[in-house]
Amino acid sequence: MARIGIFDSGVGGLSVFREIYRLLPGEDYVYLADNANCPYGEKSPEFIRERACEIASDMISRGVQVIVVACNTATSAAISYLRESFDIPFIGMEPAIKPAAHSTSTGVVGVLATKGTLNGTKYHDIKEQYGADVRIVESIGSGFVELVESGVVQGDAAESVVERSLRPLLDAGADVVVLGCTHYPFLLPVLQKIAGDGVRFINPAPAIAARLCDVMRSNGIALSGKTEGHREFIASGSAEVLDRMKW
Repeated sequence: MARIGIFDSGVGGLSVFREIYRLLPGEDYVYLADNANCPYGEKSPEFIRERACEIASDMISRGVQVIVVACNTATSAAISYLRESFDIPFIGMEPAIKPAAHSTSTGVVGVLATKGTLNGTKYHDIKEQYGADVRIVESIGSGFVELVESGVVQGDAAESVVERSLRPLLDAGADVVVLGCTHYPFLLPVLQKIAGDGVRFINPAPAIAARLCDVMRSNGIALSGKTEGHREFIASGSAEVLDRMKW
């Protein structure tokens, strides 16, 4: 039976967990929301690496065989270090610039992400590799993580916050917007309402779930064959929002 670890700075990684669970409902899961230290986007890379190492050590002590770093900022800061430090597979998040560049009609791709992700080497490498033939415009989703961590994912307050960060991308002509933070899919109904029908948003979570299946197969991590596994949800801070949003 596979035991899969997933962690994020908070509840955002649940957007990834849900896609993984849809494909692999029979496996066991440990999900950790490090909300005592949220948001990661404002933390130093050194802090994030240290914290990711602590979380990975704890998950491995719980019998986890593979870990999904369900956070773009933590992936950028820590994934290489984690792979060097531990002898299990790690799957990280990757900004979906490649599919966005292939599907834009206007030639303008928008990227919504945290400051930590946009400043990271991984993002710039992917941007350079796949974004040469399109114009990429970027915006920090200011206040997005805080909204989701508060459980506010709709209504006037959410729309006001989202509008401020999304509008520059729309005004620049973006018809495809990459969601570069796992918290942001929880705001997708608000994003779509503001953007209208002509804009497509790319959530990388389904691709990450498929990638996990491939990695487990290539590493010989057997599936349980059960219809339902055990799920453990942990918060380093208050568990209130995690308990409310985990399903």
